[in-house]
Amino acid sequence: PESKMGELPLDINIQEPRWDQSTFLGRARHFFTVTDPRNLLLSGAQLEASRNIVQNYRAGVVTPGLTEDQLWKAKYVYDSAFHPDTGEKVVLIGRMSAQVPMNMTITGCMLTFYRKTPTVVFWQWVNQSFNAVVNYSNRSGDAPITVQQLGTAYVSATTGAVATALGLKSLTKHLPPLVGRFVPFAAVAAANCINIPLMRQRELQVGIPVTDEAGQRLGHSVTAAKQGIFQVVVSRICMAIPAMAIPPVIMDTLEKKDLLKRRPWLGAPLQVGLVGFCLIFATPLCCALFPQRSSIQVNRLEPELRAQIHEQNPGTEVVYYNKGL
Repeated sequence: PESKMGELPLDINIQEPRWDQSTFLGRARHFFTVTDPRNLLLSGAQLEASRNIVQNYRAGVVTPGLTEDQLWKAKYVYDSAFHPDTGEKVVLIGRMSAQVPMNMTITGCMLTFYRKTPTVVFWQWVNQSFNAVVNYSNRSGDAPITVQQLGTAYVSATTGAVATALGLKSLTKHLPPLVGRFVPFAAVAAANCINIPLMRQRELQVGIPVTDEAGQRLGHSVTAAKQGIFQVVVSRICMAIPAMAIPPVIMDTLEKKDLLKRRPWLGAPLQVGLVGFCLIFATPLCCALFPQRSSIQVNRLEPELRAQIHEQNPGTEVVYYNKGL
């Protein structure tokens, strides 16, 4: 359709991210925008306004006077707060924009209070509770996950994290103090390996939707689900590395200095600040490790699905799926 003078054309694809997702740089710019903590400060009215702009534009209605930059800004605000498959508003702490402030507080505390058993248990539990909310809020596909499955995943991940933390804590008693500071990281890595597959067990049972290049659904694949979940586990563990590996080394050095000996209360805020600084970069960069819309060769899919695709879409060599986050 012809657009009036000075109006935005209707052919801008706001279904896709603004930057080229086949390159790491494009994905990084995309995720820096998605995880921008400033999006948390937006009011309900601002979110609604962005949602209206986006939904109208998709329906072929251009909001008068809208510029391309405003359209993209509205899209990113909309994506930051609403679930892509269900369209529901995501609970505040489950949003991608809450990742940095929430993780920096929790990780900072895990790294500060790693010496005593009760605090270790408490902060690992807080972390897994937060993870459960995030995983539930960002689950891939419209596959409803039952409350019972959620509960199982939550309890298992918390148990796994606490067991790893306490087990390693007792093992590292006789090792140099710096080694003990890395225990929380091992606990978080172990928990991710339990938590994410369990949270998304439904996808491992029934598979996730795979589509052709044009986005037509070709069926459900468990193999694609496994690949996607593995990639998410890897990127989540990588996300924790800078925040959990750099601050302990700095803090270990600082705690020997007078400043912190005289003011021990400075430890926690300093740790949280250091972690936050690492996370602001690590979160988007690790989300960008793998394309959000991942692809898998048809010949690597399950035999039944492969046969079905060869029969119905003989030319298709590669299929695509949303790997979740």
